Amino acid sequence: MTSRAPGRRVRKAPAERRTEIVTTASRIGLTEGLECVTLRRVADELGVQPGLVGHYFPAADELVAEAFTQATMKELDSLLPPEPGDPLQAFRRFFGLTSSADFDDVSKLWLNARHLSRYRPVLREHVTKQELLWCRCLAELIAAGAATGVFACADPWGAAARVLVAIDGASAYINTSADHRRAPTEDMPRTVAESELGLERGMLLTD
Repeated sequence: MTSRAPGRRVRKAPAERRTEIVTTASRIGLTEGLECVTLRRVADELGVQPGLVGHYFPAADELVAEAFTQATMKELDSLLPPEPGDPLQAFRRFFGLTSSADFDDVSKLWLNARHLSRYRPVLREHVTKQELLWCRCLAELIAAGAATGVFACADPWGAAARVLVAIDGASAYINTSADHRRAPTEDMPRTVAESELGLERGMLLTD
């Protein structure tokens, strides 16, 4: 990509500039892959010199890790809002969203991040932290449903972990045979969840 000559620099508060950098890196990582997140690429997108980006992120791996975290946090907030309401309806909404094509980009991002985390310790720390956070949020939703008798589950954490593994497994082919695997496997995460939560088959289907 040809660098754009930066125009007149607009001075921004450090926190605002840092947020702008991470948001731009997050968008690049989500749509093109974390390998494309470089100081120069982000600077090009913002129309600034790479040195400005490097001032906030001397190590590119830190920017890559924060870009991943911002993207996955945004997705988590959309899938499992802080106040999810009725647990059964929240799970139906959750699986309606994760089984849609709109979830494909974040599935690719998780697959990408897990691969790169083998070689990038900073990214690995962020991936692990996000995995635990997603599992905790799902476990809390399961526990809330079990407390009211909506779900029959004695181990919310274990159930949450198995549901997330099912989602990851169904998404593992996202870069290659996604179209071919959708029909036989697209219901697998939902049916695993129904079994874990003591629900009848089809109870987590959206209307």
